[in-house]
Amino acid sequence: MTPRWIFLTAFALILYGNGAAFIESFVNYSSWHLIGADEFTTYHQFITPRILIFLVAPAFLGTAFTVLLLWFRPSLIPVRAVWAAIAVQAVVWISTLAIQIPMQIQLSEHGISPKLIERLIETNFWLRRIPYAICAGLFLWMAAQVIEGRVSRRAT
Repeated sequence: MTPRWIFLTAFALILYGNGAAFIESFVNYSSWHLIGADEFTTYHQFITPRILIFLVAPAFLGTAFTVLLLWFRPSLIPVRAVWAAIAVQAVVWISTLAIQIPMQIQLSEHGISPKLIERLIETNFWLRRIPYAICAGLFLWMAAQVIEGRVSRRAT
């Protein structure tokens, strides 16, 4: 795989991951208050493996491809931008492992808890959505550097 394709793969996975995470955060989580207590555990157990496949796995791959950019990136992308993207993704993963997964396990095992859902929504916003949106912004900036550099080279 060439640096260009590694970057494009990381870029696509980061943007996909952001979109999927925003739907999960702002559509799915906020609708949990509408699910009855008797149905919540069944619903939560149904959706969890799908979230792992369609959100977590692509996000993990996005992080893996971002790390690969340390060694294989288009020359127009500064290494500090890659490190910044890795840093904000690390915030997301640490938060996920330390805060959100334990809450999700509680919800899956014990059922609906409005207080826990509110805490999940709040921590998810500050510790996952904001950093991951910053990461998407960094990738857009990196893409702009590559596009601008290619256009400049062709113009000369």
